[in-house]
Amino acid sequence: MTPQSTFMIVVPIVQGQREALESLLASMNLSPGRVDPYNSLIPFARFDTLHCAKLVIIEATNAEEIRAYGWEPHEWPVSLGLIGEIDGSRDHFMATLCVMAKPGLEKILGHCEGFDSHKGSLLEFLMAHQQDSAAEYVNWIGRTVTQVHEELALQRSLSEALPSIIKTVGRENVRTIRQHLMTHVEHELHQGRLTLTPEAATAWPVKFKRLVDLVGLPLLLLVLSPLLLLITPFVLLRFRQLEKQDPKISGRPDPSHSQSLSRIEDFDVTNQFNVFGDVKPGLFRLWLAKFILRLVDYFSRHVYHRGFLARIRTIHFARWTFLNNERSLYFSSVYDGSLESYMDDFVNKVAFGLNLTFGLGVGYPRTRWLIKGGAENEQTFKSTLRRHQFPSEVWYRAHPGLTAFDMARNARIRQGVEKYPRNDDAIRDWLSEI
Repeated sequence: MTPQSTFMIVVPIVQGQREALESLLASMNLSPGRVDPYNSLIPFARFDTLHCAKLVIIEATNAEEIRAYGWEPHEWPVSLGLIGEIDGSRDHFMATLCVMAKPGLEKILGHCEGFDSHKGSLLEFLMAHQQDSAAEYVNWIGRTVTQVHEELALQRSLSEALPSIIKTVGRENVRTIRQHLMTHVEHELHQGRLTLTPEAATAWPVKFKRLVDLVGLPLLLLVLSPLLLLITPFVLLRFRQLEKQDPKISGRPDPSHSQSLSRIEDFDVTNQFNVFGDVKPGLFRLWLAKFILRLVDYFSRHVYHRGFLARIRTIHFARWTFLNNERSLYFSSVYDGSLESYMDDFVNKVAFGLNLTFGLGVGYPRTRWLIKGGAENEQTFKSTLRRHQFPSEVWYRAHPGLTAFDMARNARIRQGVEKYPRNDDAIRDWLSEI
């Protein structure tokens, strides 16, 4: 199995260079919201392990909200973010990126602080500005870009062949239909029009690391359980006290802001999402946020790694990253459908999950025990998210037009090719997928 990795490079933009940088990034698009996958600066489509990538300008547009807590706004320089999800090693991908896109990256980073005076290599500069995630989610760990493309080609080939086979042999004998389809697949594989690359073997060090990670956190919590049982009531009481003191911060997003977001949405069945804001003041809530996200990261790797996050099946990738010396939090996701349906899905199915992961952010609707309230106040929640949302200047996806459901279906079709279905009903189910 080839696991997925992520990267997030964040570099402050030189004062006075933002407009020029925005113009340069816009040249990577065919039109607003539609990237040129072979653009001359970063030809994303030439990287066969790259699932998604985006370039964003991260600005603290809601920094003033923290004044409601009696704190002065944190300083945050307007920054460029280069963000992506890949198959395999981050180090290997970044080294390849610095070779294949060196001139374009240098042109882009020339608008950022410290690049012109940097004495080391391009790779060293990028890795010096790498920001690790506090939590990550991958829809299906181990599903590679190559696998997605090959299984899509298989589904399309079988779909095209099926009608003529049914016309020849009829609909009744499903075993005969499958045998004809298998003959078709063997012929296409022999001709080189189809490829079904076997899953890469998982190296034993990776297996061992995963096992240690699987048992490590539960063992740590077990060892600490006497202490946790002792302090939990005090933690809960202190947290509830802080909740009651939270100021009410509300307000609808500026119409022009909403319009700038809407104009780059819904060009594909899949959309992307960026949110940036401050963590509520105080070490207590910062530590609580880090603990919660540590649990989210653990469950995403070991429980929710086969097509769903809690009850949500439409998310491809998601990440939470602390920035600005852990005073701010950035959230990114890639999801199927519209933003409205995305938010409705969460509000209706797992509002408590939204409260746990976002409820410690400045401006979030008031919660009760971090479980109730919050996202249950649907319109206030949606307005808060929209206020803190910002667009991607450039967004690339290696498999446009494919939803998470499509990828899962195509994987099942391949499974039906490589492993004989157990009975006629299973064959009928397999044919219906095609």
